[in-house]
Amino acid sequence: MINPLLDFSGLPRFEEIKNGDITPAVEKLLDESRAVIDKICSDAMAPTWQSFVEPMADTTERLSRAWGQVSHLNAVMNGSELREVYNANLPKITQFYAELGQDQQLFEKFKQLRNSQEFEQLSSERKQIVENELRDFRLGGAELPEERKVRFLEIQEALSALSSKFGDNLLDSTNKFSLVVENAGELAGIPEDAIQAAKEAANNDPTLDDGWKFTLQMPSYLPVLQYADNRALREKMYRAFTTRASELNCEDPSQVNDGEWDNAPLINSMLKLCEEEAHMLGFSCYAEVSLATKMASTPKQVLAFLDELAAKARPHAERDFKELQVFSAEKLNLESLEAWDLAYASEKLREARYAFSDQEVKQYFPETKVLPGMFKLVENLYRIKIVQVDASDKVQCWHPDVKFFDISDSTGKIIGQFYLDLYARSTKRGGAWMDSAITRRRIGPEANAIQIPVAYLNCNFSAPVSIDGRLRPALFTHNEVNVLFHEFGHGLHHLLTQIEDLGVSGINGVEWDAVELPSQFMENFCWEWDVLTDMTQHIDSGESLPRVLFDKMLAAKNFQSGLQTLRQIEFALFDMHLYYDFDPAGDKTVLQLMNEIRQQVAVVIPPAYNRFANSFAHIFAGGYAAGYYSYKWAEVLSADAYSMFEEKGAGNVVNAETGSRFWKEILSVGGSRPALESFIAFRGREPSIDALLRHNGISTT
Repeated sequence: MINPLLDFSGLPRFEEIKNGDITPAVEKLLDESRAVIDKICSDAMAPTWQSFVEPMADTTERLSRAWGQVSHLNAVMNGSELREVYNANLPKITQFYAELGQDQQLFEKFKQLRNSQEFEQLSSERKQIVENELRDFRLGGAELPEERKVRFLEIQEALSALSSKFGDNLLDSTNKFSLVVENAGELAGIPEDAIQAAKEAANNDPTLDDGWKFTLQMPSYLPVLQYADNRALREKMYRAFTTRASELNCEDPSQVNDGEWDNAPLINSMLKLCEEEAHMLGFSCYAEVSLATKMASTPKQVLAFLDELAAKARPHAERDFKELQVFSAEKLNLESLEAWDLAYASEKLREARYAFSDQEVKQYFPETKVLPGMFKLVENLYRIKIVQVDASDKVQCWHPDVKFFDISDSTGKIIGQFYLDLYARSTKRGGAWMDSAITRRRIGPEANAIQIPVAYLNCNFSAPVSIDGRLRPALFTHNEVNVLFHEFGHGLHHLLTQIEDLGVSGINGVEWDAVELPSQFMENFCWEWDVLTDMTQHIDSGESLPRVLFDKMLAAKNFQSGLQTLRQIEFALFDMHLYYDFDPAGDKTVLQLMNEIRQQVAVVIPPAYNRFANSFAHIFAGGYAAGYYSYKWAEVLSADAYSMFEEKGAGNVVNAETGSRFWKEILSVGGSRPALESFIAFRGREPSIDALLRHNGISTT
């Protein structure tokens, strides 16, 4: 039987993939890829798109598709055996791509193609791919002397291994901690569904006889921080959460642990390696390397952008925090507002001010209404159709909870497909993300010879629970609905592309600080009445979201937006300074840098034992190194893009004409042209920060 990882005839065969399939598949595909590379490099003829670029794209795509399946399983079905095989093969993959990026013969052939007469005849998409390849060869060390390429390769392999270890440590330390409550009186304030989930977790733990088991998985952790009246319980959970993957004992931060999962040494090693890589490439810092593929041009430009935004947000953040302190002292008897009190006090203040709670709103957002409502929105915007497909031999999923969907255009032709994995579990890394399974490309001269794009959409929401013997659909908070829309926006960027060349199809080739535009753009629709009426239904009464409750939600939309904005800026500044002007070999530690930035920017200062950096997976294990600012940068683009829907909608932002234009100028073009050009083509001008500030309730004066 064929190794399922070597079958590229259709969708991934997840139910058939065994750990033993991984190494043989990786080694075979690496051998095949190296053979193809050797062949095209030895070709004495002048390189052309057909003879040179296409064979290279074909072979590397097979490798990336197979390894993408392995990486995906490692992220969503992580286990000791799979992790061992994954980590054993990761250096092989890293070495191959690092060698590819340094291959002088390939580099010379791309330069020959760039300077040939054929280049002038290529489509704009293919020209962009060639230019990107030349840039990436330079960033990959192709221009280094041969004796230095060996060290550059060692750095890439080491960074890859450290990044993987960072994620493993974070997952293991998250899963290691649990808190068992035996007295029901200690659960006061926690929502019923969260209590029931904790009861089920305890029942499923063979080491427990009774009680309620809470973990650091988000669906378990957040309800405690936000609703538990028991302050000591909130503190225990907060302490454990903020000391994950650190040297501190999660039970008692005054004590250290054995350091098995401490990410601090890994962080320092990664920073030194990144600095060494930057210097080898002729850059003064790694931030400059990172920005070479982004819209922003220099670290100083990014810092100026963040400083401007911080200056506008800080007065609002100070006001937000002062209000919270006064309310907590007067209404909650909390004279000293601690970090583990913030979510709790904020929820109480919101309830008092706007007469509703997140838990009340959550009852109107069952999964069974949210998904159809979200699909209806994009169907109306882009004149497409989304249909769920039952699992079959042709559609294999990695877990029973995973769903699969087809996207068809107005003619009924399937143009994209996606998997949806919504619920948290111990084998799944935290957060929410989209990843590509298959990318759209032309695979033959026939009109219909197009490879259909496929995406993975992953979240970590609460699963359905049984209450009074009845299995209820999963209920989402409004914030979780925002997260779902966000990831679906990424998915649409990948799935609705019309580009037929792999290197710039979907999200490929899109500047990193623009890739969040479609995702953050989608979040805006979560605040539209005409959208929410189609995706809400009270879990008990069956009623749609009442207009009076929606109006309260809208009034509270920018509740503590100053604090939230400043918090994101704090993280972005930490990230940029870490890779710009921080000396990993100096006396200052990463923790000290974090504390310095907090003193300069933050309104709320966490406890000294907080080890946020140790769990900052975005920049140490998620590709956002010197790029976390992208969320705010792209939010300027997305808010300004959405303002066109507001202007053209005449009271209804679900405007198919504007949606068609957004698809044509933003979603369809992928990375085939600079993101700024795409934005201007859609909006008619360069982006303005005003829409972002307005959407966040921050004055532009």
